[in-house]
Amino acid sequence: MSPAARRRVCAVLAAAAVGVLFSALSTLLGSVPALAHGFTSTVYVNLVSPQAGHVRTELDLEYDLLVVSAADYEKDDPLFKEGTAAFDADDAAQQAAALEAHSRSVVAYVTQRFGVTAGGTACTPVKDGGFTIGRREGVPYARLVLDYRCPESADAHEVRSALFAGSEGYVRDSKTIVTYDLDLTSGSTALDAQHRSFSTQQSWFERFWQFFRLGAEHLLGGLDHILFLLALIAGSRRLREIVLAATTFTLAHSVTFVFAALGLVEVPASFVEPVIALSIAVVAGWHLWRLWRRRSHATDLETAGHGHFNLDRAGWTRLAVVFCFGLVHGLGFASALGIQQAWSWTLLWSLLVFNVGIEVVQLTIIVAVFPLLAVLRRRRPIAGLWTTGAIAAGVSAMGLVWFVQRVLGT
Repeated sequence: MSPAARRRVCAVLAAAAVGVLFSALSTLLGSVPALAHGFTSTVYVNLVSPQAGHVRTELDLEYDLLVVSAADYEKDDPLFKEGTAAFDADDAAQQAAALEAHSRSVVAYVTQRFGVTAGGTACTPVKDGGFTIGRREGVPYARLVLDYRCPESADAHEVRSALFAGSEGYVRDSKTIVTYDLDLTSGSTALDAQHRSFSTQQSWFERFWQFFRLGAEHLLGGLDHILFLLALIAGSRRLREIVLAATTFTLAHSVTFVFAALGLVEVPASFVEPVIALSIAVVAGWHLWRLWRRRSHATDLETAGHGHFNLDRAGWTRLAVVFCFGLVHGLGFASALGIQQAWSWTLLWSLLVFNVGIEVVQLTIIVAVFPLLAVLRRRRPIAGLWTTGAIAAGVSAMGLVWFVQRVLGT
């Protein structure tokens, strides 16, 4: 290939790299959520069979969403007014009282969209006890206990959930995380808009695929985690650096996964969410600082480092920072599955599969973006520096905005 042809190829690749990177970044930054997972809601359900013909079902539902959805479904304006006032007052006792006063509307909404069948026959739900209020990811959750009366002869149960569907207009959609101990089988599964039901006789592969897909969707839907990955890519000079950074990040949040499942660590979302935002700004700002420090010699950053894995002191320090922030990101991942009970081995398996889904998407993004950026840096060093600098600046600014929003609770 002639020099002119090579230059044309390099120019096309450079344009493609810049176009892809900035298109992706502008798409991601087109929506600015104050919280990492503010577009969907998660319902947590636990099912056990205390005796034949009974399925005790504990449902944890996001309080404010339950209030507006049930009030809208039942045309119960007093529920909306009382429930919203209790939410604004952040009074758990008042919130429980509002739900109890309008129990008929709330139970009607839930049982219309959540059900249990046994042997093809619908089980009859009976409310068991009053509402209680707890907190998950920093927001109030209402617990409703239903006792489903089912045929005693059934050897399998099917669970259906369409709670908080996107068609209601309040959230994009919801996921229902289910743990169960029924029909001599225990396990967990995830239901969403594409998979509204499951049977206790589902195969191992079906359970694996549900949590794998949930992990993949969680990373793709979490703008903060994608921006953190883009910050790592922008600041990595060679393939070994991004591989080491991604591996370090994976090891860190895997450790947090296990600790959360064992009940050894529990950190409130009010701390986790701001630190995740700060990690984005710091990792992206690290690259900007190195560019500023070298100024006219910034292209020297593309040369190989020294020491183990060809990393200099700054490279090892960066890995240490990534590991620390990875621990915090792991808390954000674990909270998506409701890992709040000590020695939750049932959820641990699902969490690990969820983690595999996250990693596959993470590696896919690296494979799609890093080679284009590497070619640009190699063939046009100055253009590469400008591109990575622009990406890092945008990501860092977004991280700082989120940090302020989450600290202030806006």
